[in-house]
Amino acid sequence: MNKSWRGVLIAICLFTACVLPAQAGEKLRIGWVYAMANAPVVIAEQKGYFKELGLDVEVISFTSGPVVHQALAAGELDMAYIGSPPVYHWFSRGLESRILAKVNFGQAAVITRKDSGIQDLAGLKGKKMAGVKKGSGMDVLLRGFVLGDTAKLAPDKDINIISMPSGNMGPSVESKVVDGAFTWEPFTSQFELRGESQVIFDMNQAVPHYPWYVVMAMPDALKKKKAEIVKVLQAHKKAVEFLNSSADAGNDIIAEAFKLEPVTSADGKVYSPVDIVAQARKRLGWEWDLTQSDMAFIQQLMDYSHNLGYINKPLKAEQVVDLTLVKEAAQVADAAILQ
Repeated sequence: MNKSWRGVLIAICLFTACVLPAQAGEKLRIGWVYAMANAPVVIAEQKGYFKELGLDVEVISFTSGPVVHQALAAGELDMAYIGSPPVYHWFSRGLESRILAKVNFGQAAVITRKDSGIQDLAGLKGKKMAGVKKGSGMDVLLRGFVLGDTAKLAPDKDINIISMPSGNMGPSVESKVVDGAFTWEPFTSQFELRGESQVIFDMNQAVPHYPWYVVMAMPDALKKKKAEIVKVLQAHKKAVEFLNSSADAGNDIIAEAFKLEPVTSADGKVYSPVDIVAQARKRLGWEWDLTQSDMAFIQQLMDYSHNLGYINKPLKAEQVVDLTLVKEAAQVADAAILQ
């Protein structure tokens, strides 16, 4: 076979692999935590990247990682966009799921009222702080890194952490029910723009480009739907690249997906939903490839979870992270571009 025909056949194979729909009954069910940092899955769905690759996908949002876990445990999902701690927590209990790719960096911050007099983490000693459910991913980050390593405060001893839904955190700070909150986007930006709250600690400044949400897959899906998972990762990579194509790429889609309402500041200035997204992007961004520094941070989180008693044995990041499929997805995408 001459080189020209070989090139044609390769192109046909790549095209076929990318666009032929999955067989009936092979719908891929993807869950995601309803947070702006998981915007790539919204972009991939809204811009038709999954369909372009011939995927039959059902994308379902959930309010938090623990709720996603319930759906995964019930066999209702094949994949999820979720924080890394829940994945390795389940792994420690025998669920052989895997982290496959990175979704974002940044997103988490501590806010206080401007008139509280609290200007740094040390000022929260002896105070009440809003957090999420104990044992969740954000709780690991709060207790291990933010309060433990950074502020040198003992959770539940030096500071009273009150669990509450994310939507209640900002209002609780403004109404002085709590003195501070460990929250994320778009909530941080919404209350910052209102003018009564301030950010006293930005995780992405403390650890630039730290990984948070990841793409993971369940054991059964990894065995039976590997080809489809690779295509999901292709769509994910394309969505991340679109978001990174300009400072405002996808901002309108994100604002609509999260049903953002305009925010009015204390001095009467009105910020549009797109303004809120732009503000949030100062604290978060998107990446698809997990680096060695990302792996080191995930290892740090694992160590926190073990020290906090959330897992009963030490783990290594390499046990839970499998980058072979995202590398395969990148190679297929690059080969398709070259044709």
